[in-house]
Amino acid sequence: MSGVRPPITIEYLVVAGGGGGGYTIGGGAGAGGLLTSSFSSPRAGIFAVTVGAGGAGKTNAGGTGAVGVNSKFFIVTANGGGGGGSESVKGADGGSGGGTGRNGGASSGAGLAGQGNNGAPYPGGNLGGGGGGKGAAGSGKAGGTGFASSISGASLFYAGGGGGCDFYGPGGAGGSSVGGTGGVGSNPGGNATANRGGGGGGGGNYAAGGNGGSGVVIFTLPPTATATFSAGVTQTSAIVGANRVYTVTATSTTDETVTFS
Repeated sequence: MSGVRPPITIEYLVVAGGGGGGYTIGGGAGAGGLLTSSFSSPRAGIFAVTVGAGGAGKTNAGGTGAVGVNSKFFIVTANGGGGGGSESVKGADGGSGGGTGRNGGASSGAGLAGQGNNGAPYPGGNLGGGGGGKGAAGSGKAGGTGFASSISGASLFYAGGGGGCDFYGPGGAGGSSVGGTGGVGSNPGGNATANRGGGGGGGGNYAAGGNGGSGVVIFTLPPTATATFSAGVTQTSAIVGANRVYTVTATSTTDETVTFS
């Protein structure tokens, strides 16, 4: 039919905010859930887009670090990462689950199938369990590995779990270097990398957990299509190969919009 343009293919990467690490020999937090795929869309459409913030690390006894905030694109929602458990507390559930704090037992936070993996249970001794990542569950004090993507034009890791505390050191490694490192002695857990969705590191003795990393939404359009964003969106665009790539980074508590044409 004359004048009707064919639909476009949109590829996306949606990463939620990572959870916050646990307090006092705390577990590392789970990474934000990660979803990536593609879909066909009409040339004209208005879609929701939200980037979730990372959860705050726990700063006092009991409970877990804060769960990360969900990210959304179109009809896809990635769930925030589970907070790391404080001493004697298991990690929280989330996109990936949080690791369990010292003396917290043999269970941990559960990850969502397709989005992430479980945190590690209490490893024994003066350790906290590592948080789960998109690529693997937490193991001992180490955070689970993340997921490598080249959608932005550079190969980068996203959604690595936070490392658990090791009182005598070294702290558990953050997954794929985007999750926060676990605390040592009485030092706090490390913060996760912004806009990569990693979990925060577990805090040392009477020390706070690290903050989770904020998420990100990245999507591609063919160069003949354009995207217009609502006023609250902070984004960048670049031509990568045969596509235009949009990267949305600023966190929001409400849905913003993107219009395709």
